[in-house]
Amino acid sequence: MIQRFIELGEGYSDLFELLEIVQANQHRLARMLAFHAVKDGKDVTSLAVILEPTKSGDFQPIYFCREGIANPHVTPNKRYDLFVEAAQSQNKDIIELVIKPSNEFADKELFYQYLIGILRMNRYLPVMSTSW
Repeated sequence: MIQRFIELGEGYSDLFELLEIVQANQHRLARMLAFHAVKDGKDVTSLAVILEPTKSGDFQPIYFCREGIANPHVTPNKRYDLFVEAAQSQNKDIIELVIKPSNEFADKELFYQYLIGILRMNRYLPVMSTSW
């Protein structure tokens, strides 16, 4: 199975696209996540939505808004409130994780591999299957 992060942006207007993805894909919505980090001395949050894998092609997208909003536990904000409202409307809990910020990695691909490892380890994503 291919699991891939699809970055929509850094959490400003692209957050509204993430909310539309939740609404339009209710039947495939698997999980909603908030990743909290400290980046350049600021408490930031990334928001993500994991959809169920496609029926054909074995592709599982993880839509992602990277480090663009303030951590709501430090600075309450309307953007996070909208994400909470979307989760409640879909009867989903928001899974919250504390992670390293993206700027601690040489490139974004390594950052996304790190996140996929965390998600698999916590069983929020299925482990890789091998077809030998």
